[in-house]
Amino acid sequence: MVIAIDVGNTKIKVAVFEQDNLVLKKDFTNENIIEGLKKIFKKKSNNNKTIISSVSNVSDEVISLLKSETELYVLTNESNFPFENKYATPLTLGMDRKVLVSGAVLKFPKQNCLIIDAGSCITYDFVDENKNYFGGAISPGIEMRYKALNHYTAKLPKLDLEEPADLIGDSTNQSIHSGVVNGVLFEIEGFINDYLREKKYLTIILTGGDTLFLAKRLKNPIFANSNFLLESLNLLYQYNIQ
Repeated sequence: MVIAIDVGNTKIKVAVFEQDNLVLKKDFTNENIIEGLKKIFKKKSNNNKTIISSVSNVSDEVISLLKSETELYVLTNESNFPFENKYATPLTLGMDRKVLVSGAVLKFPKQNCLIIDAGSCITYDFVDENKNYFGGAISPGIEMRYKALNHYTAKLPKLDLEEPADLIGDSTNQSIHSGVVNGVLFEIEGFINDYLREKKYLTIILTGGDTLFLAKRLKNPIFANSNFLLESLNLLYQYNIQ
């Protein structure tokens, strides 16, 4: 059994895999991660293996618990990744992006892949059929856009994600919803279309917290999987251990 842990900017996501099957997934905060992990350990076997990836800080208490209860593998820049990193500043490439690119290479071998992670930020990463990673783009995520409109203006309200009633917003609230949601959709479709003009054959992977909301609104064919990063961690564990 492999426990995959993704420490993100806002949440800590934990998934339990039996071979390639995801059998349990939980989201935690820094405040309840210890209690949550202990509950998982009680329910599962003693022969646990853990892989952890982080774009934030992981407490010593969490690491100590994982070491005491499991065989722990921590992803670092020195870990083995199944692609050639051609990023101009390879050491600045976020671990979450490295994991996603690795998952694309391992799950979709010999294919050009565009991985779109719609979470706190929206990241775009391209890896070609020969496992060469070139880079991509980073932009604000949906929640960040709503917060920015409120924070950097005197009167615009902070709204929660909502389907716009129309392209043309007939109120301030509807204008915000249209601007944020349609802006993100137009951006993603624009990136996809430009990549398709460059690469005729392209596998498009959509993941992240806003996957379900966005997937049914995008026009291009995509492989949508909100758990793709966790599944990629499981694949990376097998890749490194083997």
